Amino acid sequence: MRCSPRAVLLLPLLTCRTWRKRPALAKKDHVTGVSTSTFVPPPGPAKRPARMGLPALALLLAAGLLRAQASPLARSFELDYEEDCFRKDGVPFRYISGSIHYARVPRPAWRDRLLKMYMSGLSAVQVYVPWNYHEPRPGIYDFAGNRDVEAFLDLTAELGLLVILRPGPYICAEWEMGGLPSWLLWKPDIVLRSSDPAYLAAVDSWLHVLLPKIKPRLYQHGGNIISVQVENEYGSYYACDYGYLRHLLGSFRALLGSEVLLFTTDGTRAEELHCGTLQGLYATIDFGPGSNVTEAFGAQRWVEPKGPLVNSEYYTGWLDYWGEAHASTSSAHVARGLEDMLQLGASVNMYMFHGGTNFAYWSGRDSQSWVMTLHCIAIMERRAHWVPCPELWQSPFLQLPSPPWPGADFKDQYKPVTTSYDYDAPLSEAGDPTEKLFAIRMVISKFQPLPAGPMPPATPKYAYGQVALQKHADLLDALDVLCPSGPIQSRFPLTFEAIKQAHGFVVYRTQLPRDVLEPTMLGAPPHSICDRGYVMLQKGQLWINGFNLGRYWPRRGPQQTLFVPGSVLHIGRPNNITVLELEGAPSTPLLLFLDQPLFNRTLGHSTVATE
Repeated sequence: MRCSPRAVLLLPLLTCRTWRKRPALAKKDHVTGVSTSTFVPPPGPAKRPARMGLPALALLLAAGLLRAQASPLARSFELDYEEDCFRKDGVPFRYISGSIHYARVPRPAWRDRLLKMYMSGLSAVQVYVPWNYHEPRPGIYDFAGNRDVEAFLDLTAELGLLVILRPGPYICAEWEMGGLPSWLLWKPDIVLRSSDPAYLAAVDSWLHVLLPKIKPRLYQHGGNIISVQVENEYGSYYACDYGYLRHLLGSFRALLGSEVLLFTTDGTRAEELHCGTLQGLYATIDFGPGSNVTEAFGAQRWVEPKGPLVNSEYYTGWLDYWGEAHASTSSAHVARGLEDMLQLGASVNMYMFHGGTNFAYWSGRDSQSWVMTLHCIAIMERRAHWVPCPELWQSPFLQLPSPPWPGADFKDQYKPVTTSYDYDAPLSEAGDPTEKLFAIRMVISKFQPLPAGPMPPATPKYAYGQVALQKHADLLDALDVLCPSGPIQSRFPLTFEAIKQAHGFVVYRTQLPRDVLEPTMLGAPPHSICDRGYVMLQKGQLWINGFNLGRYWPRRGPQQTLFVPGSVLHIGRPNNITVLELEGAPSTPLLLFLDQPLFNRTLGHSTVATE
């Protein structure tokens, strides 16, 4: 590493102070600390005695040594601007980390995935906390079962992994609304990710619940969390609200204390770094293996002239969108870029190391300029009014029509993400080591020792073959059962926020003013359909024993299969499979269980399966 150990000088009878020279900075200022040791001069004259024999000096040194041993240095993780590195307990430190999202991995599989990450040579894991996963309605919190983030963090500590925590409040992660709860939109004029008082009040309420769970697990307090990210890639958002970032900085400091290392992550473009960084937050960057490493870290040096080089998101692969080819990245390409960064002494987090699955309705999308959702069934019938049924199934909140406020991510496109979040990552969606993992492991071994012992093997897979579905019913015939409260009457179609439904499908019905004999355009004023609207047909969902495996859409692709965790299956008793088929059910519906995933077809592309 480029960072060299600092010389230590022990001076008995004198106050020992250490400090770091504050570097001249170009774009933003930093505050550096001054620490005082436990050596305190005794009372009395500072003048030395006229005579002091060797035995007395030996006793004095021995006493100083005993005192130092009785008061060990406190645990610390901090920035060293002089040597351009992190220091962990005063020693130069560089982390090699990988991202894993506990919300995308069933709890019974947490240990397996984390152990494989540890055995790959990682010293840390990077973890998002999705706000909407834990606060489904205002003031109603869920930290049980798969949502027990404290249990997940404790497991990382048990396995010897440090944690880089990213608690938001916005996380992106291709997660539903970037982790922001849908109920924020109950207030029609709210401005997300800004200094809007209504938004800040909700954020503060959430942080006062979450961060007290985090504080005891900080490294300084005996835990394994070495750093905490504030917001996420805020420089990519249109608002550029420094007041918002300052408010978050104040909240994080008040709830976590002054010692924890807080940081930001942004892309390498100047405008992203301009709006996403703030004094008091260490600025890191993200880029993939296709970037020029020197140029990318040069962008970080534009805002952080001194301090450690950090790539907080080094992309090992990429996500899949419905209707596009399956994304893949060369193992050699990823390994080469990692080695280039490690040779510079940089700290690196690989995004993703294990991607997992967007179970249920948690898959996100690259958004348009409006907040949008992922599920809508528009059913046309001769009836007097538009009729949303808020109790029909449970799925991502629908925006119909799109509202006139900017969304959480504010990108000028609409690209829904597949159920699989395999990401072509080193650990596959099923948690299996891949060729890419071993290529990365080989690179890591050049810079630090690998843990002793073998890599845990792939989990067993079973091809159960065909399973026939025995019972079926038409969705429209079951509306009274699925929606016992009856329909909501409205002159215009209501959004999910208007009916306070966070997830699910809504059936909209209306009476046409006249018979339409020719194909015609369906409109939904005043803003038209913003997601996917269908007349009677399309989109499907599958449950096993009540566990929602997510959306399937084989005609669209590229994903052809759904991942079935072994933990959701019953052993020794029947398993219940429920399918919501929206694209026309066959007369004899069959399911086919395979022992490998398929990502090889889209409407317009054909690619080779990755596994």
